Amino acid sequence: MFEERLRNVVVDIATVRAIIQTNERLRSLAFGEKNIIMEELTKTQLALLIHDVPSERGWRIYDHCSTVTRLYAIYERFVEDLVTDWLQKLPDLFNHYSDLDEKIRATHRIGIGRLLLDLNKNRFQHLSIEEVIRGLFRGVTGDEDKYELVPDAFLLHEQNLRKEILEELLANAGIPNAWGWVQKHRTIKRFVEEVRANENTPEGELNTLISYRNDAAHGAIIDNSLGSNALLELCEFVETLCQALAELVTYQIIERQKSIGQAREIGRITEWFKKSNAAVVKVEETTLSVGSSLFLVGDAYCQLATIESIQINGIATDEVQTTSGMEVGLKFNVDARQNLRLYLVQ
Repeated sequence: MFEERLRNVVVDIATVRAIIQTNERLRSLAFGEKNIIMEELTKTQLALLIHDVPSERGWRIYDHCSTVTRLYAIYERFVEDLVTDWLQKLPDLFNHYSDLDEKIRATHRIGIGRLLLDLNKNRFQHLSIEEVIRGLFRGVTGDEDKYELVPDAFLLHEQNLRKEILEELLANAGIPNAWGWVQKHRTIKRFVEEVRANENTPEGELNTLISYRNDAAHGAIIDNSLGSNALLELCEFVETLCQALAELVTYQIIERQKSIGQAREIGRITEWFKKSNAAVVKVEETTLSVGSSLFLVGDAYCQLATIESIQINGIATDEVQTTSGMEVGLKFNVDARQNLRLYLVQ
């Protein structure tokens, strides 16, 4: 559901990675052994390269500050876009304003009041008074089935999106227990275990990024700038955090769709073969076809998957009409695991 948002994050972070790695190679040329460099570069090229080059320490500090500042901006923008998409989806999931959780409605009312007070500020120039009050007016009057939720009313945080602020922001929009999901998400757990060797926590990692970003943004003296490897690891953390949050919101949408008949559970993975991305699935009565998509859902897991191949009793087929309790072999385009549930969404 948020694949395009995630693709944008991946592209942005890939750019940051490329700049870090390019600068590291340039430093090797500028400050490395000149006799080795001269085998690959002409004297003119080398002179142009090192002309006005900053000091190695200054260059690394610049890399450090620009990277942490950009990574935090990518993370914060992604969270705000995710909340915006979720809020715009809610009228399709809850037909009436009164059906929304009271916490969402309270946050909406308070946020609208704050927006009306601050509507003359530059950050809200895209909003009109009519836009701000229209959704709330419709929600609390007889037109409540035509309500709108202005995302800006939910995005009035003034603090950095550390764990507590992130949780509060998402909970106020109707997405509870966000950090519990993050901690259990497979990519976050892998990062903590394999990259950090269990010497840090997801919360600690996020706090580290924000602390570095704040120091960089406020002009603090940077005594110990991060090297390229450490900066690349921060890139990986931000990317995995965004993936975990996207799956959390997708899960919340599917749970609601299930309760109103817009999503249906059609099976469960009983065996998973990691090497081939293939599964044995016990299914309900439905139609499955190669190229079709469904959602794989489980504990801290919610991902869109495309069926790449189908096998019935070892025989490949492009489409199958299943019966309840039937076992089918399915190959997906994503990594999965045993006990995930399969959902079809209307």
